[in-house]
Amino acid sequence: MKNLPNKVKQEIAKVSEIAGYLWQREWAERNAGNISINLTELFGEERPYNEGRVFDFNFPEAAANMMIFVSGTGCHLRHLVNRIEEVGCIIAINADANGYSIIWGGEKENFKPTSELISHIKIHLFNEVNNPSHKAVVHTHPNELIVLSHHPIFQEEEKLNHSLWKMCPEVRVFVPRGVDCTPYALSGTEALADITIKGLEKRDVILWEKHGALATGEDVEAAFDYLDVANKGAKLLLSCWQAGFEPIGLSDPEMEELEGLMMEMGLI
Repeated sequence: MKNLPNKVKQEIAKVSEIAGYLWQREWAERNAGNISINLTELFGEERPYNEGRVFDFNFPEAAANMMIFVSGTGCHLRHLVNRIEEVGCIIAINADANGYSIIWGGEKENFKPTSELISHIKIHLFNEVNNPSHKAVVHTHPNELIVLSHHPIFQEEEKLNHSLWKMCPEVRVFVPRGVDCTPYALSGTEALADITIKGLEKRDVILWEKHGALATGEDVEAAFDYLDVANKGAKLLLSCWQAGFEPIGLSDPEMEELEGLMMEMGLI
């Protein structure tokens, strides 16, 4: 990681740690999932550009001059643990927003950034305006949340969230805005990016129907925590159903008490 600002190195090190967790949880089979970080502020006024690795790409105009870490298309997230310079990269978007340069990483043969690059860029642009502290995006395949996206409850978003929140206090407290039930859309398309952003307007976690889940956070660890806690609720709910009973869950007064606590904490 030579010549990178120290704070950038620290954020990339977090990616390796979180990628290990995703693999251990079986949320990152083969080339499933992708991660990105908006590093623009950490580079300050410096805008390095590698003229030898320049690629055309049509970005939104507002993305001009952004500096983004992103995992590679077709790459295995588990390789981000100890081969991150092969399967991850930092791109510098040019001033016209019609191309980018790979300034670090991407050393794997025929490397390209994730096929969902447009989704990540649009999410980062949304967060710059609406949630500026959120710099990281994590998309992965949490098993139990995906199972729920195949269940009829997925079509009743309020019921799904109430069912998750009531499983244990941590879900209500640490995923306070809940899960968005995002209808199926083809991976890597602007349609998927647009419905994801609409979901982020009101929810902490985006559950893509029959696909996976996505969250944003101050860093990759914070984004992972949203997914981890939401999936814990899904796992507990499915375990109850598998055992043949409907969970009693937290009562309405208990939920109201938690909501009061969250208001005091500034979570809602």
